[in-house]
Amino acid sequence: MRNTFLTVFTLFFMTLGLAQNNPGSFSLEEAIAYALENNYSVVNASRDMEDAQKQKWETIADGLPQIEGTINYSNQLKQPVTQIPSEFFGGDPGTFTTVVFGQAQQATATATLRQQIFDGSYIVGIQATKAFISFSANNKEKTDQDVRQAVVEAYGNVLLAQESVEILERNKTTLAKNLFETEKIFENGLGEEESVEQLQITLSQIENQLKNAIRLKGITVQMLNLVMGIPVDAPTLLSENLDDLTQKQIDFNLLEADFNMENNVDYKLVNNLNEQRFFELKLAKSRALPTLNAFVNYGASAFSDNFDFLSNQTWFESSVLGFDLKIPIFSSLKRSASTQRAKIAFDQAKTQLEETKENVRLQLARAKSDYILAIEQYNTAKENLDLAERIEKKNEVKYFEGIATSFELRQAQTQLYSTQQEYLQSMVDVINRKTGLENILNN
Repeated sequence: MRNTFLTVFTLFFMTLGLAQNNPGSFSLEEAIAYALENNYSVVNASRDMEDAQKQKWETIADGLPQIEGTINYSNQLKQPVTQIPSEFFGGDPGTFTTVVFGQAQQATATATLRQQIFDGSYIVGIQATKAFISFSANNKEKTDQDVRQAVVEAYGNVLLAQESVEILERNKTTLAKNLFETEKIFENGLGEEESVEQLQITLSQIENQLKNAIRLKGITVQMLNLVMGIPVDAPTLLSENLDDLTQKQIDFNLLEADFNMENNVDYKLVNNLNEQRFFELKLAKSRALPTLNAFVNYGASAFSDNFDFLSNQTWFESSVLGFDLKIPIFSSLKRSASTQRAKIAFDQAKTQLEETKENVRLQLARAKSDYILAIEQYNTAKENLDLAERIEKKNEVKYFEGIATSFELRQAQTQLYSTQQEYLQSMVDVINRKTGLENILNN
């Protein structure tokens, strides 16, 4: 029994250690979901929404009862004196007696309740809070879209770098084999030195490209980590390959999807701007209305020659009830100019909204065209890759049979390598173009 417990205990900690050392592995959707929770911009956008809710309550609270208390203490180190005719005290006429009124120290405690009864700007402010909350939500949605697209692009770049390394390693192996066989042929006097040199040049270029691809592979992972909100040096792994992911991203039904302008985030943000300008116009007009506030206070004061207010001191109570009514009468046309400027800004916002509608429609048409083009280029690049591989293979056979020259072999190899990169890039383009189209449709 004891040995069984020790075995289980050991296995538990070995499993825990492996789990801690195992880097995170993400599919594309998992990477997007993780980024939408942990990306730095997304986190701050969520805080902006919380801040908007606090600002809403801050605006509402301005019209609710406000209570404030004040405590004042003063000590007249040199009390002011007043001269009074001495005859008031039985003295000689024409002479004066110096008198000090009151006591040197005074303490006052007052509590005041204020209530706003009517203020046009307050009413407009309450109405505008809804628009501000909507803007914060739409801005968060826009941030999510941008982060999603950034994750898709970064994820595709990592897969592109990984595939590039694998292809270049295979090319290097094939070239090294060809170079070895060509050197043997040359050493036996059956070939030309130029053939060896041609292959050496091609191999050197591939080796440099491979080194660069390995460096880019590490950088692309770091970029993906940054977008996802992971420490850049974390050993992140991807669970999808580029070819399978591309196949999943080909969806012609997306081209026929219904488009609702009201769902487009860019349109919603510009519409929020229109709402903001509308309320700014209402606010400018409301400044011509009177404001009415009420207040009531209660206080007490005490006087003494010594600081003994906390002992059995006599406090004299007081209370005031009042109203403040402010009526705008004449501002030398300042309010009129302010209202006119707000009206101009509102008209500009309406024009901008119409421009945005047309711009979004153009973006949609272009995104569909780019998506179709990306799919077509992918299919073409796939066919071209098969052709380039066959051409390179034929030239390799011809070269070792002495039918083709080393220059012709190098041309076929260069064409193959170029076609390989075009094929990889075409897959990434399909993935990115689909994401761009989805963002406009806001699916």
